[in-house]
Amino acid sequence: MDALWIAVALVVAGGVGSPVTMLVLRLARSVDTAERRREELPEPADQPQLDMPDPPAEPPRAPVDALPPGVLRGGLVIGVLERLAVTVAILGGQPVAIAYVVAVKALGRYAELKETPAASERFIIGTLASMLWAAGVATIIKVYLLHVT
Repeated sequence: MDALWIAVALVVAGGVGSPVTMLVLRLARSVDTAERRREELPEPADQPQLDMPDPPAEPPRAPVDALPPGVLRGGLVIGVLERLAVTVAILGGQPVAIAYVVAVKALGRYAELKETPAASERFIIGTLASMLWAAGVATIIKVYLLHVT
């Protein structure tokens, strides 16, 4: 029976974690977009305006989620493998192994993250959401269904 619960944990952590992570990334993007809109609100029309020279035009900003093609490619597969590794580490009683997963992932993405600030923000949000999901699933299975403390 334990093998069945471990298999369930791996399927739920690895498979269901992708939509959960995507939802968190979409939520982060919508919060960022709302904040940008608030910052760019026009001044009220009823206030007197002074005749001042127009400020220099700013170049258009790319949306935060607009990443250059090829940046953070393979993220879906890497995310599934990451969640499986975190789940196995917790179920196997080796939570220290999670640090190795984070280190390998960060080192593998270092060049891309250094060049693109939007990619590094997306990387952090996605990694945290993914790992929290996997850790939560593994902990629930381990404590409540496998009765291991």
